[in-house]
Amino acid sequence: MRRRLREPIPEIFVAAELLQNAVDHHLSGDRAAAAAFFRAANIKAVWEWTDSVWGKHRPDIHTLFKIEGAPPYLPPEARVKSRMPNAAEEQRLIEHWGYRCAFCGIPLVHTRVRKRAVKAYPDAVSWGNQNILQHAAFMALWMQFDHILPHARGGDNSFENIVVTCAACNFGRMNYTLEEMGLEDPRRRPVERTDWNGLEHFK
Repeated sequence: MRRRLREPIPEIFVAAELLQNAVDHHLSGDRAAAAAFFRAANIKAVWEWTDSVWGKHRPDIHTLFKIEGAPPYLPPEARVKSRMPNAAEEQRLIEHWGYRCAFCGIPLVHTRVRKRAVKAYPDAVSWGNQNILQHAAFMALWMQFDHILPHARGGDNSFENIVVTCAACNFGRMNYTLEEMGLEDPRRRPVERTDWNGLEHFK
């Protein structure tokens, strides 16, 4: 069993530090420097890493195992009606897991923070309707609420069934179970705490 789909690259953590610098300069009133740091965080290698995990099938990343008795795919009408946790449930999950991907460990940024950055710095933080048009750092660090037993396989929104992950680990696993992807269950590991706060202080 493996811990993650792909090992994070150092540039991801560089990008997170650049985003932190951008927010710090924004809060100090230096918008020009903030914009420059936001642009610097748009690192091509980070975009390529994310795209390699959630993009086209790669045998070295998307290895699948046939599991006898695996939960079947349910028709939409048979799935849990509410697909995602509500705001209060999200907050409880964040308080437990922190702002790190439960699988690969990279720092995370909630969608609400990314939207603030796009609104405040539209020329420096791109977020188009295609992956290629999205800011590399915010795309890689995009916080997700991932069902351990996928929703399409009967998973619910209970606290016990959801972990906080990056977009690559969430979308890269798709609707496969952990066993089918050969992944360790992150709920069986201690939660690793850091001082990264998801840039929540960005206003």
